Amino acid sequence: MAFFTSLYSGSSGNCSVVRCGEEYLLIDMGKSCRITLNALKGLGLSVGGMRGVLVTHEHSDHIAGLNVFLRHYSVPVFGSAATLDHLDGLGVTPPGAELIAIEGRSEPVGGFSVSAFPTSHDVPCCGFRITAPDGAVMAIATDLGCLTDPVHTALAGTDLVALESNYDLYSLRNGGYPYYLKRRIESPRGHLDNCECAAKILELMQSGCKKFALCHLSRENNTPELALGAVRNALVAAGVVPGPGVWVQALKRSEPSDWMEF
Repeated sequence: MAFFTSLYSGSSGNCSVVRCGEEYLLIDMGKSCRITLNALKGLGLSVGGMRGVLVTHEHSDHIAGLNVFLRHYSVPVFGSAATLDHLDGLGVTPPGAELIAIEGRSEPVGGFSVSAFPTSHDVPCCGFRITAPDGAVMAIATDLGCLTDPVHTALAGTDLVALESNYDLYSLRNGGYPYYLKRRIESPRGHLDNCECAAKILELMQSGCKKFALCHLSRENNTPELALGAVRNALVAAGVVPGPGVWVQALKRSEPSDWMEF
């Protein structure tokens, strides 16, 4: 059996875990090494079981703890070539760190198989499609301003999807952010709003996917209730009644979320 959870998720930091047996992958490390290791320990996970760190992109809410972690632990780092080059150039990854670009192919990482796909953001950014040792498949797509064909292809046919539901459009437009920041967030190279996320979940649900994690919720412009409500509204409008085993969870901001089996 394979499992997914996040240690923390939101605009203040993101980190997820995909586990099968004693092995697991970490996706991003957007808070301090200490916070991340404590969260792993709370879940009963040791660094010895970590087979790799997958990095979506260079923004601090995805890499804040990576430098300190890599100075203490020899765990390979996977991501796009552009992201890894940037991290290496800034010294985020210390000398001798193992950096592996996985664009355009699937890469074995322990017993997992991982492929990357591009997402539309204001820096080079990718999501990941992960096949667990038992054959279960999940995909994660966060920090994307629009749902492109490569994103759809990566999410389709999976057992679990973790998808960004960053903001409620009304809250963003009527909130206190400066105009330039609102424009950036709403742009095709910004973030995904609740309704766009919900529409994609409806589409994936109708094609057979049953488990969804809503990730990277904004503290200022969203709430779990708004994000989950958008999914419910999309299902009601389409006349879709979720079948057995369907699970939609909004990931928690500052603590581990419930494990989701897939």
